[in-house]
Amino acid sequence: YSYSCTEGENRQLWSSGHHLKSCRDVAFSQDGQKLFTVSKDKSIHILTAEEGRLETRFPKAHDSALNCVLPIDNHVFATGDDGGAVKVWDLRKGSAILEARQQEEYISAMTVDSNGKILLTACGDGTLGVFNVKRRRFELLSEPQNGDLTSVVLMKRGRKVACGSSEGTIYLFNWDGFGAASDRFALRVETIDCMVPITDSIVCVGSLDGVIRAVNVLPNRVLGCVGQHLGEPIEQLAVAADGKLLASSGHDQKVKFWDVSALGSMVVDDYRRKKKKGGPLRPLSSKALGSGEDFFADLRDEAEQEEAAAAEGGDSSD
Repeated sequence: YSYSCTEGENRQLWSSGHHLKSCRDVAFSQDGQKLFTVSKDKSIHILTAEEGRLETRFPKAHDSALNCVLPIDNHVFATGDDGGAVKVWDLRKGSAILEARQQEEYISAMTVDSNGKILLTACGDGTLGVFNVKRRRFELLSEPQNGDLTSVVLMKRGRKVACGSSEGTIYLFNWDGFGAASDRFALRVETIDCMVPITDSIVCVGSLDGVIRAVNVLPNRVLGCVGQHLGEPIEQLAVAADGKLLASSGHDQKVKFWDVSALGSMVVDDYRRKKKKGGPLRPLSSKALGSGEDFFADLRDEAEQEEAAAAEGGDSSD
């Protein structure tokens, strides 16, 4: 899709029906020229981003349904499946260069350091896996945390790793101490389903209640509400390259865009003022819950349009 802020200019560019079952994850290559897709049918597809033409296909890439894909550089990418298996592939060889099954549940998310050397995998068994891509080997596994680990991101210029969990807790690991969490921060949410870093200290979190929260890491603080999907669970978050625009997709079948440019200039003091427990979240964008704009304006507009259409269909005389 090509999305635009101008009314009526969103349009579909192409669609692909190559996968036989549901498409679980998609990711752009680092140069933006290719699109990696993985599916429940256990296959990996690589398509051209411009035309949607299928370039490369690995039909039976894993023994279990694939769940996530992560491009590491222009030639190397990693995949994880429902059975806890992780593979690293090299397009130049056309095969996997690292295969490991150290975790017991589904691989929910992956990230890699800036050098493309250390691959981190979050797993449904509550563990964080560490793999050395350059040496093609498994390094270590963290102790299990409470609940499934659902997301993993790098913070603090790569010195900290943050993992979201199905219990609504963010676990923090030191880069040189993956064995055990160094800190934890429990949010007042049922689950943390996805996370994306906005700055070195601020991460946006999507959860089951449909609210996108901005969270500062060390000091740990919920800054407020960036946006929402009206009570529908949030499936995925992505941030633009310039860090000013956040995209979210939820179970309401919509993709929404939020202005997060103000988060880059926010400074969080170590001193914490007392706040009323359970109080409303601070709105961080004009469309966020609790902002000056009417939160239910879209719903009201739809209702008014339906009433107007009904009036036009009836007697038009005054």
